[in-house]
Amino acid sequence: MKNIKERQFVLILSFIVGIISGLAALLLKTTIHQTHHFLTHNLHVDSVNLLYLAYPTVGILLTVLFVKFFVKDNIGHGVTRILYAISQKNSQIKSHNNYSSIIASTLTIGFGGSVGAEAPIVLTGASIGSNLGRMFHLNYKTITLMVGCGVAGAIGGIFKAPMAGMVFTLEVLMLDLTMASLIPLLISSITGASIAYFFMGKGVLLSYTLNDSFVLSTFPYYILLGVFTGMVSLYFTRVGMYLESQLERIKNRYQKLILGGLALGIMIFLFPPLYGEGYTTIQALINGNIDGLVNNSIFYFLRDHYWLLLGYVVLILAFKVIAATVTTGSGGVGGIFAPSLFLGGLSGFFVARFLNGFNFVKLSESNFTLIGMAGVMAGVMHAPLTAIFLIVEITGGYTLFVPIMVTATIAYLTIMYFEPHSIYTKRLAKRGELITHNKDKAVLTLMKLGKVIETDLQKIDPDASLGELVKLISHSHRNIFPVVDDEEKLLGIVLLDDIRHIMFNPEMYDETYVRNLMTMPPAVLEANAPMDRVMRRFEETGAWNLPVIMDGKYLGFVSKSKIFNVYRRVLVHFSDE
Repeated sequence: MKNIKERQFVLILSFIVGIISGLAALLLKTTIHQTHHFLTHNLHVDSVNLLYLAYPTVGILLTVLFVKFFVKDNIGHGVTRILYAISQKNSQIKSHNNYSSIIASTLTIGFGGSVGAEAPIVLTGASIGSNLGRMFHLNYKTITLMVGCGVAGAIGGIFKAPMAGMVFTLEVLMLDLTMASLIPLLISSITGASIAYFFMGKGVLLSYTLNDSFVLSTFPYYILLGVFTGMVSLYFTRVGMYLESQLERIKNRYQKLILGGLALGIMIFLFPPLYGEGYTTIQALINGNIDGLVNNSIFYFLRDHYWLLLGYVVLILAFKVIAATVTTGSGGVGGIFAPSLFLGGLSGFFVARFLNGFNFVKLSESNFTLIGMAGVMAGVMHAPLTAIFLIVEITGGYTLFVPIMVTATIAYLTIMYFEPHSIYTKRLAKRGELITHNKDKAVLTLMKLGKVIETDLQKIDPDASLGELVKLISHSHRNIFPVVDDEEKLLGIVLLDDIRHIMFNPEMYDETYVRNLMTMPPAVLEANAPMDRVMRRFEETGAWNLPVIMDGKYLGFVSKSKIFNVYRRVLVHFSDE
């Protein structure tokens, strides 16, 4: 710190964060895979398995016990917690998040929880960046950048998708798009992806072979797919949030666990593709293997029935949202990356197969499966760029870049018409705690009311005469005079403009008292009020100056001009290169 320039130190630290978060992603991916393999490798694909009823409940129970007795903190909704930390906690994330989400999500997903591992590893990467930044006593802006580097490294590591890691950080966490932030994010995401390549080879998450290239005549159907996946995204968001709120009403955690575990077990028993992340099912559809939808299911016979199979797909689409929400709502730990990709893949397959059933067009079900993933991800996360780059990188489907862009964009525009906030930001926006998507609010959060209070206004007693007030005015350079009693309680204010017409009339000096001249201010501010609330009070009242009190006692005044001056200084520091 003493011998290295700050910008060089940030680059070095971003490299270190990328290595650690990449290794964390590798560890999580391996533990989930090994747990999943250990539990399911002996199951027969052509028959039902009652173990599907038990596994999810066991996994959620182990997760709940681990969180309650070891973590003793809420670690769910990983991306939302990162946004909250940036917005309300000066980007400080507790150190147990360096490992707790890895263990908890392994227990949840490995035992069949119908969620993804991406949000937990994103929280892990963010925690690594935050704690390293705090270890070196970096400022808020740099710690926030380190949080972003951890996220980029984690996404790059778990998906082997460096561009998606960087874009996700910029698009979802809303970090500044400047060269000062772009280069460290690139370093971390590339480093995280390189770690994954080194240990796992060059293979992508979902291997894809192009059999049908993009044909211009199919362009309208990709627009249709975009609208459909946008509506599926809306269903995901609305139903997920509703079910989550209903589960929150159940206060007994073990009652919630049993209810959620049993519901999840029944859904997985009926629809085995709901087990775990669901990437196996998506890979089967990309490869044209329809049997992957009905393996281990009581509906195995549907593989030979064209239209009945489509009805089965609709049921899976409907229940996947419920399964994912029940998993997290009953105590499991996981994210919505994998569920959104799963829903997108099935949505694309459904649209292509449905239209192909009428024999007026021949669409590639494999291509639509791939492109549908980008549509739902763009809609659910409100992150079309992330969806585009992620799908291209994890499948190697670069030749379908144009239809992926079209579908993701249309899906995003479709859900934006109904839902202005993503599933990540909706929880915070409802509580007024979201600032990462509002730069003005972000700067205000960095300001403290105590730093802008002005105390040079001359106080006066309510029993003072007009003559005494005029004498006080002659020695003051302000035009507001707070009226306080012996206990420093604010009783009102006297404005110079209100007494200008009588202040030069000596006949009134001894007969007129301040208590008859004072008025009440349009609003009074508490000393601990956040700056966004202070500015809201200024807007509501139209005032230029407002008094500040603490425990009923007068402290001083706050003026818009003082706030604007401080705001400008903070803004320059917040956004500089």
